[in-house]
Amino acid sequence: MPPFPVAARTALADSQLRRNLAHATGTIRGKRAGAVAELEDWEDLGAQAAAVKDRTLAHLDEHLVALEEALSARGATVHWARDAADACAVVADVARRHGIDEVVKVKSMATQEIGLNEALAEQGIAAWETDLAELIVQLGDDLPSHILVPAIHRNRAEIRDIFRTRMAAAGRPAPDDLTDDPAALAAAARLHLREKFLSARMAVSGANFAVAETGTLVVVESEGNGRMCLTLPDVLVSVVGIEKVVPTWRDLDLFLRLLPRSSTGERMNPYTSMWTGVTPGDGPQEVHVVLLDNGRTRALADEYARQALRCIRCSACLNVCPVYERVGGHAYGSVYPGPIGAIINPLLRGVGQDPQVDALPYASTLCGACGDVCPVAIDIPGVLVHLRTAVVDAHRSDTRPTAEALAVRAAAWTLGDARRLALAEKAAGGAGRVRRGRGMPGGRGAVSWLPFAGSRWTGARDLPLPPRESFRAWWRRGGGTEEGRR
Repeated sequence: MPPFPVAARTALADSQLRRNLAHATGTIRGKRAGAVAELEDWEDLGAQAAAVKDRTLAHLDEHLVALEEALSARGATVHWARDAADACAVVADVARRHGIDEVVKVKSMATQEIGLNEALAEQGIAAWETDLAELIVQLGDDLPSHILVPAIHRNRAEIRDIFRTRMAAAGRPAPDDLTDDPAALAAAARLHLREKFLSARMAVSGANFAVAETGTLVVVESEGNGRMCLTLPDVLVSVVGIEKVVPTWRDLDLFLRLLPRSSTGERMNPYTSMWTGVTPGDGPQEVHVVLLDNGRTRALADEYARQALRCIRCSACLNVCPVYERVGGHAYGSVYPGPIGAIINPLLRGVGQDPQVDALPYASTLCGACGDVCPVAIDIPGVLVHLRTAVVDAHRSDTRPTAEALAVRAAAWTLGDARRLALAEKAAGGAGRVRRGRGMPGGRGAVSWLPFAGSRWTGARDLPLPPRESFRAWWRRGGGTEEGRR
């Protein structure tokens, strides 16, 4: 993916995308606001949840060991994955040992993060998404653009066309007379997926939460497709980020009250599935849990930015972000889009190596709406600024300085000496007077009087003309006295 500014420019040219996003995010915002307003102690719940997460992250090693012990005691096999390659190898190995060439999947950000579908395909194993929106994305050979609603950038007509042209190659075809009526689209997906559920011998899931004291994994969803995956196949592999652990059931209660209201605007998820290892004669009889790092310990090492690991993937920050609403998720180049993606991706992958990652902390107006709406009180704007500093620091030793670095050096040289500053102020004032004399006011693209300010800056910002007289000159001629003020 290209850096965010390039990808965003392409997305802004798509008027249909902007209409789809504006309608969808506006609807979700309204539902969430109504659900949250029902609770007088909403802010207190968020503060409590943030405190639980912070205490857990401070002793993450202890809680993970406790989780492993509880899972093992209930018959699950626990694997530790340092990175995406380790995690994908575990899943592929389990499938190969059972002679399985097709698996069904529960909607999972972690498996998208590690590129599991592509890794399994290289091993000759087909992985089929069962969440309706994820199915649309997969059949359309597309990328998800939202944490909660991955196909938010698609409208009904586009979905109908995808089902008509792509569904047959993946299994049961769509009806010949399929329309774009939502009920008809859902019925076509249901028939297609039912065959997958009934034939699958292995499923792959993530987990919204993992309870350390009992070894219980939790998945919340709205459709029931996840529960079909979690109960019908003989083998279940769950890929779980290490930050998903909560110490106790009492702690879990907090998050199950926060997540539905903040994500789908519901008091409770229609389906909340919980499983603890293997239960003889009920559900999967072989359970594997892959505890995934993949950069999370890197994020944990940053004492300020580690608060991003509190994230419960509710997507509320995406729905209020003016930048996301106009460019969508693809511009972020990751399965984690929007404000939270702009901090999670650099934290997990590191800065200073990939221009696409380095651009993400700047993909924000810093308006603060994302921080205000976060149910676990992540200071997203603060972390964005923190990561911008990290990006700059990572490039301080570059042999070829950027235009920004040159501009800052020039400013430091000018401001470091009173005489140079006076000359610069005099020159700027003269340039401003000339521009005014030609009837050319300052504004976007107004750079002729400031040679080192390129269009990348002024193309999106107003650049006011300098005053005719500097403050220092005004003061020297008596502007600070009562007479001068008159």
